[in-house]
Amino acid sequence: MTETIVVKIGSSSLTSEEGGLNRERIAFFAHELAALHEAGHQVLLVTSGAVAAGFRKIGYASRPKIIHEKQAAAAVGQALLMQAYQEAFGSYGADGGVGVAQILLTRADFSNRKRIQNAQMTIEELLKQGIVPIINENDTVATEELKFSENDTLSALVGNLVKAKQLVIITDMDGLYTEDPRKNPAAKRIDRVGQISDDILSFAGGAGSSVGTGGMRSKIDAARIAMRGGVPTFIGRVVEPGDLQLAVSGQGRGTYFDTSLHNLPMKKQWLGFHSMPQGRIIVDDGAERALLEGHKSLLPAGIRRIEGEFHAGDVVEVCNLSGQTLGRGVVNYDAWQAQAAAGLSSEEVRRRVEVVRMEVIHRDEWVTLKN
Repeated sequence: MTETIVVKIGSSSLTSEEGGLNRERIAFFAHELAALHEAGHQVLLVTSGAVAAGFRKIGYASRPKIIHEKQAAAAVGQALLMQAYQEAFGSYGADGGVGVAQILLTRADFSNRKRIQNAQMTIEELLKQGIVPIINENDTVATEELKFSENDTLSALVGNLVKAKQLVIITDMDGLYTEDPRKNPAAKRIDRVGQISDDILSFAGGAGSSVGTGGMRSKIDAARIAMRGGVPTFIGRVVEPGDLQLAVSGQGRGTYFDTSLHNLPMKKQWLGFHSMPQGRIIVDDGAERALLEGHKSLLPAGIRRIEGEFHAGDVVEVCNLSGQTLGRGVVNYDAWQAQAAAGLSSEEVRRRVEVVRMEVIHRDEWVTLKN
């Protein structure tokens, strides 16, 4: 059975500290990816580097911080980046090498179910035809700050979208350590993680290099998204020939994030990771247990309070009394109806509030996000 592998490479691995592309590194990664492809895997590459590749070419002395300058640098850099990848993949093997295709995505694409389904079908067709899709954020049209967590989050969303066998996030660190090993030689690497706890999050550091925007924390957050979607994740180094194959085979230089969960269907993915919540519902301990352990629907009796304005059919977040997000669901009530019904038994709701159905959120329209 063909396995799909999503590999994410950040700016710091592809460019120099001063900006501009490092052609040797791009050639190295292209050959590592092409080797996986030739071994029978379906390979997708999520790449950063457009802004870093373009800012010197456009005339900026350092990586720009103003949005329109970043967008201009990305417009120049994206063309340079794809040209470099095409040349590198084209030089691998015989018969013109491995074909590649460019796909640019934004957060808005993921929040629109039709658009992301179209992207999914395009990716599947490219993989079927033996092409390596190269995916990046569409920086030149982004309306928010150009930061998709250094594309770490994007890679996790793509991994879930294609139901990948594994997500490989390449970084300049050989995995997650209890402390920064560059500052404390006694720091210990964590080889395997089964659940991302508060302790695991506390080990993650801050931002990365001057040409990138990500750090270990964004990679851990991405691993959590991927794991929740049923995709195991590797975070570590790929610096020598064969390292990527070792990472995929379970012998890589880094940390493996395992998951016992199964791939979420497309509807649940959209609901959990791509939708835009319009409000929040805070529930009591009993409702929390019913949602997380009993896999039940949310009833009015378990609601403590409502935040925001929403309407029936909108997506809302559900939080516990401590403010932790439990999950998301499609709500059957308007905000005022949910507030009026909060804490009431089903019989009282029938007498006092006119609603179409009793469940505030039906279990079929719910996805859990808490570990």
